Amino acid sequence: MNGSLRIGSISGIPVLIHWTFLLVIPLFAWIIGTEILLTTGLIESVFGIPINTSLITSGYNPYIIGAIVTLGLFVGVFVHEMAHSLLAKKKGIKINSITLLIFGGISSMEEETPDPRVELPMALVGPLTSLGVGLICVGFMYLFSLVIVDPAVRGLMVYTFGYLGLLNIFLFAFNLLPAFPMDGGRVLRAWLARRMPLPRATKIAADVGKGFAVLFGLLGIFLLNPILILIAFFIWIGASQESTAMKYNFLLKDVSVGDIMAKNVLTIPPEMPVREVIDLMYSTKHLGFPVRERGIITGMVTLADVHKLPPLEREAMQARDIMTKGIIALAPSAPVIDALRIMSNMNIGRIPVMDGDELVGIVTKTDILKVIELREM
Repeated sequence: MNGSLRIGSISGIPVLIHWTFLLVIPLFAWIIGTEILLTTGLIESVFGIPINTSLITSGYNPYIIGAIVTLGLFVGVFVHEMAHSLLAKKKGIKINSITLLIFGGISSMEEETPDPRVELPMALVGPLTSLGVGLICVGFMYLFSLVIVDPAVRGLMVYTFGYLGLLNIFLFAFNLLPAFPMDGGRVLRAWLARRMPLPRATKIAADVGKGFAVLFGLLGIFLLNPILILIAFFIWIGASQESTAMKYNFLLKDVSVGDIMAKNVLTIPPEMPVREVIDLMYSTKHLGFPVRERGIITGMVTLADVHKLPPLEREAMQARDIMTKGIIALAPSAPVIDALRIMSNMNIGRIPVMDGDELVGIVTKTDILKVIELREM
């Protein structure tokens, strides 16, 4: 995911932090710190344990505790996503990464058309893990309320673990809402898919998700709550993307790259001046060319590469100076949906098609969209 920084890996799965995650820590710390007395009362009423607030309300402690609770929450989110990923990996699905971002976590999986028998347990394991984490936190809260003698320290520990327990239990309940992209939307689709075709099940589940998005949006406007409005956008976009992805999977399920690729691909030498590359783009109406050197494809020059250069610098540059090296290529037998997925993830518009070391064609996003349009007729 663009804008993400890799911080390590667990069980061979890369773990990333998106830049939005860095925004949420001070924001949540401030929210929790300013409402610490309100949440103290909530925890006392829910669990029936009196909380001494002398330590948690002193000085900057409310905001420090807020940051600790926020980090603890995202540890729970990470464990939630790890549960999804480890079960998916066990089922033979490749996990590309886990990314922590402002609204939680996302597991990036190389998943084909979902199998309801696999999707149902995969969708349920995350929320159930959050419930387990929440109950463990509640257990520690009760333990600390019994063994810690100092009232102020006991109040701090009861508050922190009680709050984390409530947040993870809420995460469990929220994720079970039957709305994409939450796990409950996948549970609903898996249940529906046993009774109807998968594309129809996906559309129904996505429409339910959009209904929840409208509800959250209206509540956010009525209550003047920007968080609810942001959640509404998150759900709407997620539901739309899931529905679109399933439609594309269905329409392209039996199409290979070799079926739609353009053959007799025009290549350029690495020493071609950038000015001539631009002229070639104008004359052929093609916006990208593989670069061939001594019979080997060594890179790709696209209009985006040209635009990175100021106009004056283009006069002194050659194709080798601006080409993208280490290009991604596909075999003619590769599914077209793989090409579309790569183009979307890498933000590219064309992929060379290679049979071994031989360039046999090129497939563009425009080619794929034309096939989708024809198959929708």
